[in-house]
Amino acid sequence: MTVLGNRALGRAALARQLLLDRSVLPVLDAVAHLGGLQAQEPQEPFVGLWSRLAAFDPAALSELLSGRRVVRTHLMRRTVHLVTADDALAWRSRHDAMLRQRVLGTYRAELAGVDLDELAAAGRAVMADGEPRSMTELARTVEGRWPAPGRRALGEMLVAALVPMAQLPPRGLWRRKAGVRNVPLASWLGREVAPPSPDGSDPVGRALVRRYLAAFGPAASADLRAWCGLAGLPAAVAALRPELVAFRDERGRELLDLPDAPRPDPDTPAPVRFLPAFDNAILGYQDRRRIIDDEHRGLSVAGARVALVDGRVAATWTVEDGTVRVTPLRRFSRAEDDAVAEQGRALASFLSDGESGRVRVDDSAR
Repeated sequence: MTVLGNRALGRAALARQLLLDRSVLPVLDAVAHLGGLQAQEPQEPFVGLWSRLAAFDPAALSELLSGRRVVRTHLMRRTVHLVTADDALAWRSRHDAMLRQRVLGTYRAELAGVDLDELAAAGRAVMADGEPRSMTELARTVEGRWPAPGRRALGEMLVAALVPMAQLPPRGLWRRKAGVRNVPLASWLGREVAPPSPDGSDPVGRALVRRYLAAFGPAASADLRAWCGLAGLPAAVAALRPELVAFRDERGRELLDLPDAPRPDPDTPAPVRFLPAFDNAILGYQDRRRIIDDEHRGLSVAGARVALVDGRVAATWTVEDGTVRVTPLRRFSRAEDDAVAEQGRALASFLSDGESGRVRVDDSAR
């Protein structure tokens, strides 16, 4: 079985993530291809798409949100994701059990003795009036019946797990700040969430495996689980195995992939790319060494924005007074320093509508 090193896997990940060459895909198609973008920080997906798409116009994403073709909702890993309306409706039921378990992982003691089906019914009854509510407002309406858990536990369970919700614009629109206002997903999109498969065949699970490999492969089953948070996909993987190809990584793990998906030469040049906080290009793997060194792994869960140099995380970046400030994690060559500065200026211009092209790359001589 062919062994793929970290550099080969990294180039494959960049190609699948639209980070090797900026894509001309329409914004909606890009969101679908990527399986959504992690979006608990509302403005971060705009940077993620700017780094991936040629001539990206942030107004296009805002229009998709306002037009209900893209939606913000709790989904993979119980985090807020920006996904297409079609994917949100198709995938949500498959994530229900995981979402409940993850909320219980935080609030099991507080919610002990609460019948979650009764709580879900109460929450749906309240939201049936179509009024958008914050998590706290929704919890306040049911706390008289369940006073012990407290509003935080009740609200988290209702909004993140029991009642499929959409976070309404203007939250998530370009350069808009707004609190979270929730409405039922089906009400917002005008279509019902797809029910689980009645015969246990799990077509959604198989679709998730294919979509994951298209955007992240080659990958191990543990990587798939790290992306979606679902434990119950071995049967889907087994059902698809005859149509997949297999490799091994340097640790000896089996990696599965779609036969015709891109696997570029490991020496393919990789341009500098700036990634937003919590980008799935990093978080979408259990073994992240294809793109980030183990010593820097903590950055990927701490919300640091990072820059890729030669296909790997090599710096962090922030914006201060309109200036993109880059802090290298290793020594840059002169050519790398110039490439980082050039891309940093482009990012500063994007973030400021052309008013600033300022970038500062801190000393990397260490």
